[in-house]
Amino acid sequence: MRARDLAQDFPTVSLDSDATEAARLMAREQLPGLIVCDGDGRPYAVLPGSQILRFLVPRYVQDDPALARVYDEKASDELLSKLGRSTVRDVLPDKRDITEIPVVDGDATTIEVAAVMARVHSPLAAVVENDRVLGAITVRALLDHLLPS
Repeated sequence: MRARDLAQDFPTVSLDSDATEAARLMAREQLPGLIVCDGDGRPYAVLPGSQILRFLVPRYVQDDPALARVYDEKASDELLSKLGRSTVRDVLPDKRDITEIPVVDGDATTIEVAAVMARVHSPLAAVVENDRVLGAITVRALLDHLLPS
């Protein structure tokens, strides 16, 4: 089976999309991440849900999770307000830190898709043909295919 056969319709966002709306889309649709496209509609990055959390939670709390106990709900709301003032571009890691994006051609095999996702630690891979996003393959869909019941 080829990537184009496994690809499912998948929402994309732009670099200038509102970060809160992107997070809401992820939550509402129960998506592991979103495909971020540049101004020409080509994949630029994948924004996993974990990256939104990394953006919100202060680094010192990430380094010492015991510090999270001092945050009450009001403080949590203040952290979330940071997202409301941000775009998807702000939430993504610095472009210098994105060494590879999980993109595969429509002809890619399932093992090629798995290899790309594993190499870049991504919950999904964008499937592209002729610079056009056909859809995406999530880890769940790939495992469902590779491990039939």
